[in-house]
Amino acid sequence: MEYNYRDIEKKWQEHWKQTKAYQVSNDSSRPKCYVLDMFPYPSGAGLHVGHPLGYIASDIYARYKRLKGFNVLHPMGYDAFGLPAEQYALETGQHPAVTTDQNIKAFREQLDHIGFCFDWEREFRTSDPGYYKWTQWIFLQLFDSWFNRQTRKATPITALTALFEQEGNTSHECPGDRHLRFSAAEWKGFDEPRQREILMHYRLAYLAFAEVNWCPALGTVLANDEVVNGVSERGGYPVIKKKMRQWFLRITEYANRLLEGLEQVDYSEALKEMQRNWIGKSQGAEIRFNVQDTDQHITVYTTRPDTIFGVDFMVLAPEHELVAKITTPAQQAEVDKYLDYVQSRSERERLAEVKQITGCFTGAYALNPFNGQPIPVWISEYVLAGYGTGAIMAVPCGDQRDFLFAKHFDIHITNIIGDAFNGQEANATKDAVLQNSDFLNGTDMKSAMDVVAAKVEEMGIGRRQINYKMRDAGFSRQRYWGEPFPIVFKNGIAYAVDEKELPVELPHVENYKPGEEGEGPLANVTSWVNIAPGVQRETNTMPGYAGSSWYFLRYMDPHNTTSFADRKVLDYWNQVDVYVGGTEHAVGHLLYSRMWTKALCDLGYIGFDEPYKKILNQGMIGGSSRLVYRVRGTNTFVSHGLKDQYETDPLHVDVNLVDGVELDTAAFRQWKPDYADAEFVLEEGKYICGSQLEKMSKRLFNTVNPNDVVEKYGADTFRMYEMFLGPVEQSKPWETKGIEGVHRFLKKLWRLYVDEQKGLIVKDASPTPEELKVLHKTIQKIDHDTNNFSYNTAVSQFMICLNELNSLKCNKRAILEPLLVLLTPYAPHVCAELWQLLGNSTSILDAAYPVFEEQYVKENAFNYPVAINGKTRTEMGFALDADTAAIEQEVLANELVQKWMEGKPLKKVVIVKGRMINVVV
Repeated sequence: MEYNYRDIEKKWQEHWKQTKAYQVSNDSSRPKCYVLDMFPYPSGAGLHVGHPLGYIASDIYARYKRLKGFNVLHPMGYDAFGLPAEQYALETGQHPAVTTDQNIKAFREQLDHIGFCFDWEREFRTSDPGYYKWTQWIFLQLFDSWFNRQTRKATPITALTALFEQEGNTSHECPGDRHLRFSAAEWKGFDEPRQREILMHYRLAYLAFAEVNWCPALGTVLANDEVVNGVSERGGYPVIKKKMRQWFLRITEYANRLLEGLEQVDYSEALKEMQRNWIGKSQGAEIRFNVQDTDQHITVYTTRPDTIFGVDFMVLAPEHELVAKITTPAQQAEVDKYLDYVQSRSERERLAEVKQITGCFTGAYALNPFNGQPIPVWISEYVLAGYGTGAIMAVPCGDQRDFLFAKHFDIHITNIIGDAFNGQEANATKDAVLQNSDFLNGTDMKSAMDVVAAKVEEMGIGRRQINYKMRDAGFSRQRYWGEPFPIVFKNGIAYAVDEKELPVELPHVENYKPGEEGEGPLANVTSWVNIAPGVQRETNTMPGYAGSSWYFLRYMDPHNTTSFADRKVLDYWNQVDVYVGGTEHAVGHLLYSRMWTKALCDLGYIGFDEPYKKILNQGMIGGSSRLVYRVRGTNTFVSHGLKDQYETDPLHVDVNLVDGVELDTAAFRQWKPDYADAEFVLEEGKYICGSQLEKMSKRLFNTVNPNDVVEKYGADTFRMYEMFLGPVEQSKPWETKGIEGVHRFLKKLWRLYVDEQKGLIVKDASPTPEELKVLHKTIQKIDHDTNNFSYNTAVSQFMICLNELNSLKCNKRAILEPLLVLLTPYAPHVCAELWQLLGNSTSILDAAYPVFEEQYVKENAFNYPVAINGKTRTEMGFALDADTAAIEQEVLANELVQKWMEGKPLKKVVIVKGRMINVVV
């Protein structure tokens, strides 16, 4: 009876499907455990062997917790909306609904081959109207809420209008326009359009005008990373900046709570630091500088108010509204020319190119508020309108970028830090004593910060301020394949769709090209857009992360038609206990998912405000590429060891044509028509390829389809090998050659239970102390490593255990049955089969996890090194509780000890229990 893994795995996958073995109840007396994978987008390319790494890691943990007695929720669904799906559909000339469905079927088939314990009864995709109805509903909760800074919570907008009726907005500063002030009487006097305009400045989901990258030739808005040197990455067409109406989520209001929440969760320090840096909290002061000979003023935010007397110039973002107001006629032409240049630059390019210094003088001067000193006002691309106030006070002696700017444009540099400034580079020190700083002379910089902040407030020209680098990200996409906004415009004013009308369904269209002037493709569907005279739908759609910001909640109650999830169910499953995925979503999806959770908690829909207790970031599995070397100008290929004797060009070759590093030359000739007549220069009769570690990519021909690996070696081998490659959180290369060792382990495991001729060979005899010791060492190690996601060391321990049991010729049920339970999370198919062969009628999926008992691994004897005058001469074994006098008597009677004593008189015998014995002569 051989190990026929193909039949075994097919049998058990079908059995688990038929019996709904992984279906999870929302009503259980067992403790809950929620294990979640980051929402996958099923691409047209399908899975390669790097993709399942995180899924296998979460699957092992989910199975382990189930064996430990937990009610485990381990769901799977699809992030089906978004740009990748639309682009793939465009490339293949199909509708995204069709390609998405095809991709999901292929994705599901690949997952099923690997044997995951997903509860497929909870499966959904974000493009289902039954799902995005609730995405739209949550959006409306954000639209109808504002962030009360006094309670630090989201609150219904109706509470805000009630406050305005009573007291105006004197107690609630407007986040969208800090200068907005009105009384209760003024509020009541505003007409409806003005009132709704003001409320839009408070809403958590709000409309605003923002600059976008508009490509007239492509007729669409492009993301920053789709623009290179002022032209579109696709086609190389000119791109201009254009202001368009966009939806935003006011995540900036949650900045401090997002920071505080990081102290409550188990994320890696690296992930926490990424979020802290993105949020970018800083403390400083806002200071107002009047513009000379005008009624205008420039407000800057600075974290270094102590350097106020070192300000040698000011810089405005080119988009700043003051540029048009303060530019002098003499400088207008130069400023216009510079603005044209900036129009062609993406935000990423403006921030990234530190060495490129550009700018233009406006001709205007601001006045230092303390001494009236004129300060030239420049514009430069390195200042962005969306950061801070869009204006900076430049202190060249203390900031390197300001220093380089001043040097480039020959601007005078004031030294306010004495010997700490060498004139060759800026020094951002906070420890100097100030000079050339008027009333601050002789004051240390740290003390001066508070002095200046207090003075600014006293003079009424500014205030202390906490700022955040994070900005409200745009929530609109000029795309077809996304959730429609549940918003209508009546005479240009945004109103929420009645909840009874949800979902606002995406209309089916054959043509989804952009609308005119950068509007979304839905603008072309006039019958859908125009509801009634003067009433139109929003034509943009939501971004990909809309559905993934809350999907973990829907898994809890996916078939609920009356709410996004029942509160009782939400309270039972609560937070995700372990969330597995890559770090690439650290400052996008994760931050918005945390914000949505906090808002839903604030509004009373859920009882927790952090979505994920623990996040495990898996590393990448890289591709081990294979290279062939073509002699330049020929179709002759030279083996790796001979390539330096020729002029060659390295070319990537499909890794599936290579065994280790040996190329299958016949298969290579058949691979592509160009290579049909290829000639080879061999080494010892073989063509040896070069190898190179790179990202796994179809373009590099180094992807390996998991279906092929599973077909050749089995799902259990594939699962264990992925874990054996190294720590889950580290990136590592895939090497198919190495999988054979894990496959041999499973064959050896099978033979421990089953003889090919005799069948089952497991006996009911009592285990020996040595066998019990091997088992319980393994229980202790596997339990610890699985709980701590140290799966590579767990696989190693299984191999050690198997070797030791083979050495002991162990075939005892009392040892081998619990071993199967330990191994089940890692290799569920073979364990299920052997469990059944052992005569068990119950499922191994619900077996009791073995309990470690220390008595079986506790040492009761010790081999002592025995030294004569400090030099070890032999070893002797004694019980750990042996009497000291008895040990001494036996040591002195030992022939070797007597030999090395050489008849010399004994001084003493030193015995350190459990460590060593030293005979002193």
